[in-house]
Amino acid sequence: MPFTKDDEKWMRIALQEAEKALEQEDVPIGAIAVRNNTIIGRGYNKREADQDPTAHAEMIAIRQAAQVIGHWRLEEVTLYCTLEPCAMCAGAMVLARLPRLVYATTDPKAGAGGSIMDITRHAALNHQVEVVHGLFADEAAEQIRSFFRMLRARGEK
Repeated sequence: MPFTKDDEKWMRIALQEAEKALEQEDVPIGAIAVRNNTIIGRGYNKREADQDPTAHAEMIAIRQAAQVIGHWRLEEVTLYCTLEPCAMCAGAMVLARLPRLVYATTDPKAGAGGSIMDITRHAALNHQVEVVHGLFADEAAEQIRSFFRMLRARGEK
């Protein structure tokens, strides 16, 4: 399925969310949840700020979206993420019955949306998520690479 102009608009906002993580010196990953052309959840990585291994951008956006809807099923929601989800986040998307995921760049180390493994579309699970990726992939990947270059230059990682 090709990207729409709306996909481009929403992914730009997810990239802005990723910038917020940078401001807190966390890996710049952003996510937004959209329903009926309205943002109902926003998130950016807060693992360092919250000292919480589950504080991924996607998890934060999913939690907010569920609160707005008042239900755990996110049946009419599209999630936009700047990085392919990990196993935890992909699992949460399946459990939330998310119909569609749009992500920017793949994660060659922990991707669970089609690169290393595919939890989002695993045939044995009771729900599969439609996955579209590659929108602003270069920009999202550069955000992440730039962050790690900065850490290495400071001798931190």
